[in-house]
Amino acid sequence: MSNLLKSKRFVVRQSLIGKDTNVEVSFKNGKTITYSHDKAFEIMKSALESMNCWEKYKSYTATNNIPKVLRETDAVISSEEVAVEVEA
Repeated sequence: MSNLLKSKRFVVRQSLIGKDTNVEVSFKNGKTITYSHDKAFEIMKSALESMNCWEKYKSYTATNNIPKVLRETDAVISSEEVAVEVEA
């Protein structure tokens, strides 16, 4: 059984690799996406290993959406859009 981590941003961390973790992200725009951390890492591995953030912090985050390379893959378990009212 996988672990579920709830977050407000997309995240891939070296410390979560191999831990069978699913991440549920609730973005500010109301979109909620659940993805497999291990599958996301495998798809992004070569790109991550060339990034300064991965080298320095062993972590990659995205605040507004998941990376395009993951959007139509089996790493994404579910995706929901919820209408969000913005105050004027």
